[in-house]
Amino acid sequence: MPDIDTLTINSIRLLCADAVQKANSGHPGLPLGAAPAAYALWAKALKHCPDDPAWPDRDRFVLSAGHGSTLLYSLLHLFGYGLTIDDLKQFRQIGSKTPGHPEYGHTAGVETTTGPLGQGIGNAVGMAFAESVLAARFNKPGFPIVDHYTYALCGDGCMMEGVSQEAASFAGAQKLGKLIVLYDSNGITIEGSTAGIFEDDVPARFAAQGWDTRTVAAGGDPDAVLSAINAAKAVADKPSLIEIKTVIGYGSPNKAGKQSAHGEPLGAGELSATKSALGFDPDKSFYVPEEVRAHIAGIAAGLNKARADHDALIGRYKSEYPEDYAEYAKWMSDGYDFPEGFLEDYAFADDTKPVASRIGSERALNEAAEYFPNLIGGSGDLAPSTKTIIKDRPFIAAADRNGSNIHFGVREHAMGAIANGVAAHGGLRIYVAGFFVFSDYMKPSMRLAAMMGLPVVHIFTHDSIGVGEDGGTHQPIEQISAIRGIPGFTLIRPADLNETRLAWYLALTRKSGPTALILTRQNLAPLSGRSIGALRGGYVLADSAKDMPDVILIATGSEVATAVGAKAILTENGVDARVVSMPSFEIFEEQSAEYKESVLPKAVRARVAVEAGGALGWHKYAGLDGAVISIDEFGASGPYAELFKKYGFTPENVAEKATEVINGLNGGVSA
Repeated sequence: MPDIDTLTINSIRLLCADAVQKANSGHPGLPLGAAPAAYALWAKALKHCPDDPAWPDRDRFVLSAGHGSTLLYSLLHLFGYGLTIDDLKQFRQIGSKTPGHPEYGHTAGVETTTGPLGQGIGNAVGMAFAESVLAARFNKPGFPIVDHYTYALCGDGCMMEGVSQEAASFAGAQKLGKLIVLYDSNGITIEGSTAGIFEDDVPARFAAQGWDTRTVAAGGDPDAVLSAINAAKAVADKPSLIEIKTVIGYGSPNKAGKQSAHGEPLGAGELSATKSALGFDPDKSFYVPEEVRAHIAGIAAGLNKARADHDALIGRYKSEYPEDYAEYAKWMSDGYDFPEGFLEDYAFADDTKPVASRIGSERALNEAAEYFPNLIGGSGDLAPSTKTIIKDRPFIAAADRNGSNIHFGVREHAMGAIANGVAAHGGLRIYVAGFFVFSDYMKPSMRLAAMMGLPVVHIFTHDSIGVGEDGGTHQPIEQISAIRGIPGFTLIRPADLNETRLAWYLALTRKSGPTALILTRQNLAPLSGRSIGALRGGYVLADSAKDMPDVILIATGSEVATAVGAKAILTENGVDARVVSMPSFEIFEEQSAEYKESVLPKAVRARVAVEAGGALGWHKYAGLDGAVISIDEFGASGPYAELFKKYGFTPENVAEKATEVINGLNGGVSA
């Protein structure tokens, strides 16, 4: 009879294999090989609370190798997180609690959405970073109310992805001692052996980045894994990597150690043989011995007690430090907001001078920081240009976690993944910043932020050919369409100082997903006083003299002033135009049909949309009869004012195009 640890590990292995087999889809190899390490962590090291999966002081577990999701689901089932055997049987089925890769907010106990390899490591770095900042702010002598670890389980694929190394470099520099990465090192990918394609000395690489490292040669021995975890926890000033040597598909007589175990079911015959090899009845599926259930239930009871002990600690802290407790509760509940009446005086007092929207953003950010003390953020080594430093607050550093600003370094992709981890951890609001063209480096993380509904604020400056002399490599064209194409992502491109202030208001009050502020390098002329309409995504900035205008000019950002100039030219020529500022497609689409009709009446088919970016997406507002003045080629190096003329972003060209549209609708007869 195997000991209880071995019996439990094999039960976990076979639950995973059964789920994959029933779905006829999935990845059995990692769970079969990594089950001993996962068991050692979850049963003997991880501080978690099945009765309260959202307990703030729980250890975080990130399955960076998200394709091994059945391993996580089996653990959640056994430890009492609400997943049933029927849920495991519904693996990868529509509407189930057990999708193909773990999904944040969908399954209790899942800390972040993973699957794109390497992202989970970045998320884990963000979670550990958040823990360190919150601990510095709220812990007192004898009151470690924020005191937990972040663990990530990753594989060879995660280690190959560049984002993991960006994130690891940041973590080492920040000395995140409560971050522990378990590396399931089995030397197999979907294409076969890693020999000849991935021969890095991974521990040496991490050591060079400031990590504590160790290797467990016998990855099937949970005691050896636990010993390594405990040793890693004893290192307070470095993150830790534990390389765990495993056999992919362990227990499968004919597939263990082979690529065929990675991403396909074992097959009915091989699954039966695996069950026999592990000492289980081959005719039983989704079977867990009663002694295993009793063993895990006893562990879970102790885990729930840890939460109760922490509650008692919080009670004493509340009595001893009532003001700090009140702040802690507010930070953890995302309880900050702009003050009552903020929108009644939405305009900056000195809004009469031309100001770049990146400068307006700097002012709005620093104003918002007064109301959101838990707001932190930084840039990919571009803060002086993106204007994203919170003034009079220090940078967060390894030597002192008290601060609001972050040096992310030139690590855009990791910056996005780390921000997602901070947001998923809870307790902090976070923004990240960079040049808009380099949002390409962040796209996978931005997509996951939208998928998870995380309220990360992305600040992108140098938003168009207005970058000027740096040329086409630094002038975003297709990026604006790409971000608008991400479901659940809100993009706001403000047209002046006050629209920028309102954009920050929207970014910090919209808590169901990420927001991108798209900002200029060049100055923007102030618009006449109706920018409060920006809160609705689109609004009539300059109306026509008639009930129905002859033409509607729609624009965003710096091109709104161009449209206003075109309206003046058209008025001189007897054409009645309406100018619509459209800072956000997404917010405009949330408005009522009646409101949208009041701004863009269907009866007015003569429309011209103007934006210094790709045309993709604009035709739904311009219509079949309208025109889009856009740029669908790469930019050029030169002074920005000359570039706007070169590509047709002038009042004269907009007015001319509007006249052409009107004439086309009138059968060629001039308006």
